[in-house]
Amino acid sequence: MPYSLVSAATLGFDLVRLPAGRAVADVLLTGLTAGPAELTAIADGARSRGADRDQRTVLAVRARRARELAAAVPQLRSVSPEPGEDRAAVLVAQLERGTIGNAAALERLLREDVLGPEHGAFTQADDDVREQAAEVLADAAVGEWAADMLPRLVHRELVAPFHAAVPDAGTRGADADLGPATPELSSLLATFAGLDARGRERWRAAVDEGRATRRPWAAAMHEAAWAAHVSGRTRTLATAQLLAVRAFADGGLDAHDGATGSWNALAGVVQALTMGDLLDASALGVLLAPWHRATGR
Repeated sequence: MPYSLVSAATLGFDLVRLPAGRAVADVLLTGLTAGPAELTAIADGARSRGADRDQRTVLAVRARRARELAAAVPQLRSVSPEPGEDRAAVLVAQLERGTIGNAAALERLLREDVLGPEHGAFTQADDDVREQAAEVLADAAVGEWAADMLPRLVHRELVAPFHAAVPDAGTRGADADLGPATPELSSLLATFAGLDARGRERWRAAVDEGRATRRPWAAAMHEAAWAAHVSGRTRTLATAQLLAVRAFADGGLDAHDGATGSWNALAGVVQALTMGDLLDASALGVLLAPWHRATGR
């Protein structure tokens, strides 16, 4: 399945269930928010920078082999429980281990959307800067995506240039302009990043409480994504969702939480706050319901 910035919540669903998903979000946030100086610094760290033709050939072969290894990250398959097995339990187990997209889809998203025509600093950079910055960011994203599948030396080779160029990657985007609701979003994300055991249980209970309502969450999410698209705020919404991935991990929520609805509920709240000025009361009510239950508001 392809990823897109319009459906960043779906990408987030995969990232919160990957061991190094937070690190992937850091790479994407860096790409989304990088200005001219940052792009130049990232490009300067490219393994191919200054390499001759033979060296470039070797690097290309190693990059291709690394991506072949990254393809081994398990993806979701149709659920076929054995006789006597609980279908819901089998589904949750698969959701904890398998992703919707894959490393190739992630790299395509980075190169074509994150570093796409709407990225002003990237489109205005020199050809060499664009090529080499994209190389460093793509290698790092793929390397972190498949961190558990890659040999340690291969993983290090892919991610080291990025971390050398962006030592503060774990906080990139934290001060991003997220639109009219920036203060509310910043408060929400800080709350989730600081969750303790009691806070996590309160959030899980709020998510569980809403399961029986069967409200049209997917339709409300689509409405918000469409609003972002037509208003030119797709990159803003994607930034908010990737910051939510970071907060989800920092708050101690794990792959099981992601598989059992805690991520979807948070993504809905983020979607509602980011695009709340363009959504009707019905969609807002659906997406904000878990937050209202958790906070008692």
